[in-house]
Amino acid sequence: MKQIPVTVLTGYLGAGKTTLLNRILTEPHGKKFAVIINEFGAVGVDNDLVVGVDEEVFEMNNGCICCTVRGDLIRIISGLLRRGLDKFDGIIVETTGLADPAPVAQTFFMDEDVRRATKLDAVVTVVDSKHIFERLKDSPEAEDQIAFADVIILNKLDLVTKEELAEVESRIRSINPYASVHTSTKSQVDLNVVLDRGAFDLNRILSIEPQFLEGAHSHNHDSSVQSVAFSTDRAVIMGRFEEWIGQTLAEQGQNILRSKGVLNIRNSPRRFVFQAVHMIADSAPGNPWREDEKKTSKLVFIGRNLSRDDLKKGFESCLEAA
Repeated sequence: MKQIPVTVLTGYLGAGKTTLLNRILTEPHGKKFAVIINEFGAVGVDNDLVVGVDEEVFEMNNGCICCTVRGDLIRIISGLLRRGLDKFDGIIVETTGLADPAPVAQTFFMDEDVRRATKLDAVVTVVDSKHIFERLKDSPEAEDQIAFADVIILNKLDLVTKEELAEVESRIRSINPYASVHTSTKSQVDLNVVLDRGAFDLNRILSIEPQFLEGAHSHNHDSSVQSVAFSTDRAVIMGRFEEWIGQTLAEQGQNILRSKGVLNIRNSPRRFVFQAVHMIADSAPGNPWREDEKKTSKLVFIGRNLSRDDLKKGFESCLEAA
């Protein structure tokens, strides 16, 4: 079955998500999308703000950051499956500005029918460059949305100076050093940086993110969200890694927003690609190692209250002896 790519569009209230969505729906790209809008509260408004084009638009009027979101998503996507997903080139899920994107992303790991029919392409976060510092002070959701992103759009460029933009970029990078970052005014960004990114594709993570985990052994202290990264040339023992990562996610999964890695597994000709959303993990064999390629394992965690020493000790316990 052909898997339909899914783009999760997130960002805090007023950042410009709906403006970007309308651009996607009106650009002459010749593609047809199913659009799922997740609003906060019992009365939906965003659906009325989406341009009247020939797209399928569905509303989820719950807005809560719990399994209800996953249930609604599964119900809607299952309905699309019955009607034939081949009608669509992609699915776009626009979350409420108050949402944690994790439950949405977890949907594409947890339900087997959804997993077979769809593929999470990227989590795209739109940021209000003018007001993001205030939001980071009073809204943990804004920080989670940035930390969770594969692609970040710094919007409202016309409202900030170059110096202010540099400060915003620095803060964004301190929260999430691994997302690709782009700037825009009124969400006028090249749609190629938003759609068909393959940023959540386990087999393409290295080609899509060539700077993946650059600057290993990093640890940021200037934000409540931290990133911890490790890199090693020693081979990973698969059984030990599976046991350790399973236990780590089970015990600390609420604090670990995202984790991902590309590993050199002992006696394997292929790299092993891993990523997880909180406690929900996915993994798959990646591309073969080239003969002239250095086999380096790289692993990153992004979350709160992370102990670099404990994670390092645990990861090193999975490695071959030096």
